[in-house]
Amino acid sequence: MHQPKKVKNALISVYYKDGIENLARILIENDVTIYSTGGTASFLQALGYPIMLIEELTEFPEMLDGRVKTLHPKVFGGILAKRKDEHIEQLQRFNIPEIDLVVVDLYPFEETLSSGASHDEIIEKIDIGGISLIRAAAKNFHDVVILCDKKLYDGFIKHSTSNGIITDLEYRRKLATQAFEVSSCYDILIGNYLIGQSGKSVLRYGENPHQSAEFIGDLTDVFSKISGKELSFNNLVDIDSALNVITDFINDEPTVAILKHTNICGISTRDSIKQAWIDALACDPTSAFGGIIISNSEIDEITAIEINNLFYEVLLAPSFSLKAIELLSKKSNRVLLQFNKDYSPKRKIQKTLLNGTIIQNRDNAQSEISQMRIVTNASPTDMELQDLAFANRCVKHLKSNAITFVKNKQMIGMGCGQTSRIDACRYGIEKANSFGFDLKGSVMASDAFFPFPDCVELAKNAGITAVIQPGGSIKDQLSIDYCDQNRMSMVFTGTRHFLH
Repeated sequence: MHQPKKVKNALISVYYKDGIENLARILIENDVTIYSTGGTASFLQALGYPIMLIEELTEFPEMLDGRVKTLHPKVFGGILAKRKDEHIEQLQRFNIPEIDLVVVDLYPFEETLSSGASHDEIIEKIDIGGISLIRAAAKNFHDVVILCDKKLYDGFIKHSTSNGIITDLEYRRKLATQAFEVSSCYDILIGNYLIGQSGKSVLRYGENPHQSAEFIGDLTDVFSKISGKELSFNNLVDIDSALNVITDFINDEPTVAILKHTNICGISTRDSIKQAWIDALACDPTSAFGGIIISNSEIDEITAIEINNLFYEVLLAPSFSLKAIELLSKKSNRVLLQFNKDYSPKRKIQKTLLNGTIIQNRDNAQSEISQMRIVTNASPTDMELQDLAFANRCVKHLKSNAITFVKNKQMIGMGCGQTSRIDACRYGIEKANSFGFDLKGSVMASDAFFPFPDCVELAKNAGITAVIQPGGSIKDQLSIDYCDQNRMSMVFTGTRHFLH
């Protein structure tokens, strides 16, 4: 058990001086020795505070226009040392103080980038010493406190000022977690900027014509453009979604998916790519207009003739026959892309929001037939099991709340983006009926559990015979009981597929 730690020595080196005067005063009042660098040291000395210069500790001057100040064993040794006998002995041998508190922020890379500064000015704002100090202190949080943002100063003072500057382990762990979040976001900003220097494309416009937009990255690794107009922001968003969908069907028999505003509005798997296209379009030919089409197989001439009857924004396939290219390239306002069949979507997804970035692993979970858990008295037939697996792969790529209806590896109805699951279910049934599909004998998939049996009851009345869902509701048994009473089968996957 790690006991509370008392701060005896602190390193302060900050770009922004806001709040540092009060923090330094309190540290000095509690007999903390402060080591500092460059501008921070000058700022604190001008206030009359006793400061130890880093170069007095390292016995080495700042150099290279300030690029090298703290990168020295006498600094990092004091931060990284564990407070155990063998480490303490080494510190004493080399006359290195234990540094218990590190107060460091980072050069304003994002602000410099946003200001329209030159490339050289932007590069100079890539922090090296600061990010290294933050990571070192955060790594050794068992013994070291890291304050990487001026917003943390007041909380630190309130937490620690009692009989000296003392902190507990959980507080240090919390600060370390925040420090690594800052470090991660900083690295992402720099990486995206440098990627943009080698692969930056100005798009026609953003989501709407009054919004400017650009893409940072190298699209040539993903696809090659055969023909058509310049890609827009919305095109790229839809293309990303289309590739995510087809990745889940890439090794299946010929499959075609049609997407509109990132949602699947039609998909089917058939013996030929032509029939896969015809049956995918049949699901919702109205929504397919102006959509994105993607195939897991080569587009041949006879399929191209069928596709050419529809206006679409983008058509993607791993290959095209020469005759298909000749036909589909005639209309310049439609985009033809050949995607790399070995392309694998990135494992991590990141999105900027509020004043930062959120990062998560991509939803790569697949529920194969062998992983399904039958929870009803009735078991699905072999064909139903195949359709359940197909439906579950489809619902994964629809905005929540989402429901899909599938029959013979063809999506024949779906409801998505609804604020309640029952509304998604009703909409999907109405959609299927409006395009002439008979739901009798079809299966239903849900992206999340059923809190009540109402969706299952709707499905039964429409003719659905089997249901796939994650399970996990405290009222799961109500839906199971309804299925048992009405000779329906239900399987659980244990995996939710929310998509926002």
